[in-house]
Amino acid sequence: MYPTKAPGSDGLPAVFYQKLWGSIGLSVTSACLSVLNDSALIGGMNNTVISLIPKIQTLERVSDFRPISLCNVIYKIIAKAITNRLRKAMGGVISENQCAFIPGRLISDNTIVDFECLHRLKRMRRKNGSMEIKLDVSKAYDRVEWVFLEGMMHKLGFSKKWTSLILRCVESVTYSFLINGEMCGNIKSSRGLKQGALFRHSFSFFLFCTEGLTSLIQGAQKRGTVTGFKCSRGGPVVTHHFFADDSLLFTKANEANCVALKSLLDDYARASDQVINSDK
Repeated sequence: MYPTKAPGSDGLPAVFYQKLWGSIGLSVTSACLSVLNDSALIGGMNNTVISLIPKIQTLERVSDFRPISLCNVIYKIIAKAITNRLRKAMGGVISENQCAFIPGRLISDNTIVDFECLHRLKRMRRKNGSMEIKLDVSKAYDRVEWVFLEGMMHKLGFSKKWTSLILRCVESVTYSFLINGEMCGNIKSSRGLKQGALFRHSFSFFLFCTEGLTSLIQGAQKRGTVTGFKCSRGGPVVTHHFFADDSLLFTKANEANCVALKSLLDDYARASDQVINSDK
């Protein structure tokens, strides 16, 4: 960890632990292992300070700020350990349509395929052709429902103990806001995933949720209600590619496919509370 990044609610940056590891290392290790292996409560370790960084000069709405999570170092250690464990399983449970944050996969792989599809679409002269739709999810990580995350992890084959560990990390977070250099408030979250430089586990959790949408699209393809797109004769049918919370969908440009696609997106929204950003 970078030694002097902004500290969390306890006021202790990483340099404190690095310089005094000889004195406090055993205690810190014991606290982390008690959470990871012995189902101990996380408690105050997951207190998070939100610092609001302006996106634009003229500020009128809360959405004009970029929230930055400042977390305690001990929780960062726990989060990093969870991330390292998850890395070994991600490739086996996340479909190939998702290429972001998966070890061994390059985001450029799906990008190349998408450019080929787009190039083919531009060269098609038939009026009754195919189309590519780019979707953006509004506040994707903030809207994740914990019940949906738990259900998806069970469906993907994770054990109850591992799922319980993940949910304890997600559900134990509390937020305070840094305003004019002082911490204000103490908010208990009821949904959403915390983001940050070391919190790649939050991205992993979100990918579990997107597998629900992948299953819906694959089911619609098998039923023939969503057709997909072929770049060449005899080539594979491409229905969708995901880049974390950004989505590219391919289907026939007709009313039946559009209605079917809209229906499955509505089903996914009702189950996960994810909402397509219509402004984008």
